[in-house]
Amino acid sequence: MKKINNKENKNRRDFIKKTTISIGSLIVLPSNVLFAKKEIRDSSGKVIQKAVVLPNDKVNLACCGIGNRGTSVVRDLYATGAANVIALCDINMGGKKTLKTMGIHKKANRYQDFRAMFNEMGDQIDAVSVATPDFSHFPITVLAMSLGKHVYVEKPLTRTFDESEMLIRAAKKFNVATQMGNQGHCQDNYYQFKTWVEKGVIKDVKKITAHMNGRRRWHGWNTQMKKFPVGGKVPKTLDWDAWHVAYPYHDFHKDFIDGQWRCWYAFGNGALGDWGAHIMDGFHQFLDLGLPEKIQPKQLLGHNNLFYPQSSTLAFYFPKRGEMPKVKVTWQDGVENLPEVPENYQDIEVDTGAKTNKGMVIPKKIKPGKVIYGKDLTFKGGSHSRTLSILPDENAKDVQNNLPEYHKSETNHFMNFINACRGLENTLSPFEVSAPLSQVFCLGTIAQQLNQTILFDRQTKTITNNDLANQLLKGYPPRNGWEEFYKLA
Repeated sequence: MKKINNKENKNRRDFIKKTTISIGSLIVLPSNVLFAKKEIRDSSGKVIQKAVVLPNDKVNLACCGIGNRGTSVVRDLYATGAANVIALCDINMGGKKTLKTMGIHKKANRYQDFRAMFNEMGDQIDAVSVATPDFSHFPITVLAMSLGKHVYVEKPLTRTFDESEMLIRAAKKFNVATQMGNQGHCQDNYYQFKTWVEKGVIKDVKKITAHMNGRRRWHGWNTQMKKFPVGGKVPKTLDWDAWHVAYPYHDFHKDFIDGQWRCWYAFGNGALGDWGAHIMDGFHQFLDLGLPEKIQPKQLLGHNNLFYPQSSTLAFYFPKRGEMPKVKVTWQDGVENLPEVPENYQDIEVDTGAKTNKGMVIPKKIKPGKVIYGKDLTFKGGSHSRTLSILPDENAKDVQNNLPEYHKSETNHFMNFINACRGLENTLSPFEVSAPLSQVFCLGTIAQQLNQTILFDRQTKTITNNDLANQLLKGYPPRNGWEEFYKLA
């Protein structure tokens, strides 16, 4: 395995400046001169995305984060049959799943530092997957994009609002294929929702409930915790300093690694960022929600300044968009924080002792999903690629028998990305779509962390009623030596 040594570390700034200038100069030249490879153009003939790989070629893929969730991402990208895994990078080269991935791709070069990987193999890499902790997505992704590499990034896209904003700019600037890993966005849920909105089946939506009520890693923790835990021996195969990337250094503890980073405001986006991308993606895009103007914590059980609540109820208020009315989206997580659903919801066991509004019930248990309240129809849906169904009532009878057909795609989320790298199609969850969705989650986590209602100006993209909340849009200032990454977009 290879990592950045002290001399390489001192030269990193020059490397970033040099490669950025180089890629920037390439972008202004015709791609047929540079690559002689296909481009994706719009109806006017304008190039909207470079293709770095010929349509019949395999994509040379570098994978950052190859243990835990990264194991599945590498597997699924490779399973397309159209990718060569040529480089593997992970901050802990001794993890059980990391070793499994390396055992499958024995010929791939191995790195512990993504900067060393790009230093040595930048000219061989076509695309990069990023399946590292939320807070480390940004520097890997923006550097890869600045070098002209297509990027597949796990959800949520970034830890902070401003990092997503910079990736929106980077996608326009560097003109590469981008895809966030909310896998259901490429299959039936996507096409059904799109068609039902276009054909007027889903219309005049004013209220949505989204929920995920499974047990989370931090449930049961001491909510009186005042500071980060410390202690324990750093695994010999883990580079603990580099684990932090641009974020402030702090002492090691086992509850920061192996997925535990998701528990903390500093490093992850909690249940909302983890599951919101699989539950809210369809209605966020096709109802053109954009960014909310108010986020209100309705209930935070076990609020703590360091890690996420034991349960949360958050209300997101979205303004009118053209002819579409205002929408209130309520997010509920927590094992016992079950949502109210219509009494005709079906396939649930009802808590008969719970107090509810008229016509509503509370289930004893419910799978992750959403309820969408339209003008005449109410819809229920699950997560990922699961499609919507219409709750039965008098208004639904005629509609149920005349539902429009929608496109059935055989291309999954991973093949969609690989095909985009080869110039064969556009990605369905590019950063222009997935970054605003991730920004909704970032705003929600600020409301959770401060336990306060925040008011957001959609035009200036600032929080107007709380200076600290507005600072949290940006997050921590980068550590020394990492500032350059935040200047690339």
